[in-house]
Amino acid sequence: MASEDTARDAMRMTCCPCGCGHEHGNDGISRRTFLQGVGGATVFGAALSGLTWSSLAVGQPAVGTAPSRRPLRVKPILQYGVYEPRPQTSWRPWGAVHSDEAARAEVGRIQGELNALRNRADFPVEFLPVSAIRGPGDLAGIGDLAGADTILLYAACGPQSTFDALTQTGKDILFFVRSKSGPHYLWYEIVSPRYLRQHTDGLQTKGIDELDVVVDDQDEILWRLRALCGLHNALGTKMLAVGGPGAWSQPIEAVTERVVRQWRFDIQTVSYDELGKLIRQARDDRATVALARRRADEYLKLPGTTLETKREFVDNCFLLDQIFRTLMREAGCSAITIHHCMGTIMDVSETAACLTLTTLNDDGYLAFCESDFVVIPSGVLLAGICGKPVFLHNPTWPHKQIITLAHCTAPRKMDGKNLEPARILTHFESDYGAAPKVEMRKGQQLTSIIPDFAAEYWQGLRSEIVENPFLPICRSQIEVKYGIESQALAERLRGFHWMTCYGDYTREIAYALRRIPIRWELLA
Repeated sequence: MASEDTARDAMRMTCCPCGCGHEHGNDGISRRTFLQGVGGATVFGAALSGLTWSSLAVGQPAVGTAPSRRPLRVKPILQYGVYEPRPQTSWRPWGAVHSDEAARAEVGRIQGELNALRNRADFPVEFLPVSAIRGPGDLAGIGDLAGADTILLYAACGPQSTFDALTQTGKDILFFVRSKSGPHYLWYEIVSPRYLRQHTDGLQTKGIDELDVVVDDQDEILWRLRALCGLHNALGTKMLAVGGPGAWSQPIEAVTERVVRQWRFDIQTVSYDELGKLIRQARDDRATVALARRRADEYLKLPGTTLETKREFVDNCFLLDQIFRTLMREAGCSAITIHHCMGTIMDVSETAACLTLTTLNDDGYLAFCESDFVVIPSGVLLAGICGKPVFLHNPTWPHKQIITLAHCTAPRKMDGKNLEPARILTHFESDYGAAPKVEMRKGQQLTSIIPDFAAEYWQGLRSEIVENPFLPICRSQIEVKYGIESQALAERLRGFHWMTCYGDYTREIAYALRRIPIRWELLA
């Protein structure tokens, strides 16, 4: 009985219920078991093995850079009609785009609006040339349609069969109709009863619904495209899992299978044996070690940076940073996650990985601790939408409309540009290594995503930072105020880990998740 109590106590000393220690072996789960559990090696990328530091580093930049978000490619299509007067009968529908001349003028108007949207967009977007068509027979002549991610359909008039043909492409479709922003559109009147409901009282279309219709407002187009940009950047993410994938207190096989099915992630792996070999080789490379020390020097001189741990831990973090960047480049990944980050990696790297994850996030990579694939998809989506680093953290118990959010790693460039002040301390539970206490901005509005364990129902919470306490918990910690009764929040919470970013992106998250699909509830 005493040994069982000791084991339970050891589990409670970590954020992860598994303890993240050596009892799981170097990888926590064997690659063979992992691949069998999720359906075979054809689903996941191969493990990186047989690597040497000299071969990885030769002819490559010493410090790699993160790839930018991929632009969302949008194809604008105007559908119109040509109508000739006929005596004593109704010869034209509602609207004002009823001739080739009117269509040419409308194409020019649309192009001007799209140019203005592109200049205002805070996300990468490419608008393809506007195509004007009369019906589905003209779609074959649109040569750049296949390369688009999203169709922006200006439904002035014309047959519904065009919409059906466009839906069959499998692309996202956003309807724009005019009431007063330009020439009036027919489908402003009938897009709901004729198309979405198809002469019934309920939604009949698949893959398109009422939220995909915009009237007049360019801002309404913009935020929807921001959501789709984030979604398209999240889907198919290639991620390096150091020590293999994990899942907080959940069956790893079921979680990873869902991640691949829902998000099409390509999870590459590298074992701790391989990582340890690379670290030892890198330490024997004078140029690599000198660069790590120089980068550590420069980092510690940054304004608002205070060192409160051993300097060698920081040096080792920057060496680890260089190795991770090189491994991601080798694997073709822009994201990384670390399993057993509260135990195994400390022996291998002779530091904690917390500061390393911070520097990677601040430079545009996606870097997560704990390898928790229950929450990681939400972080990838949120970063894709907002274009800023995101904070993976533990929540606490909500009370008096306040909740404490904390983890031992956090980005400093939470706004995507400026470094927040940070004290470089030890990782809390181990009192070892280098971990940042990031002083996030008081008064800053936040968006938090709260994923459920089943990946079926995510929740969102808007809040505001009110305090940066220094409690005996994970180092980066904020207290936030939210707009829901605390008991109601406590009763409705799901999952465990949260993802948080600066700003309000709750509309975009809700819009993107409809296409996975995952249900969304804004806790307000």
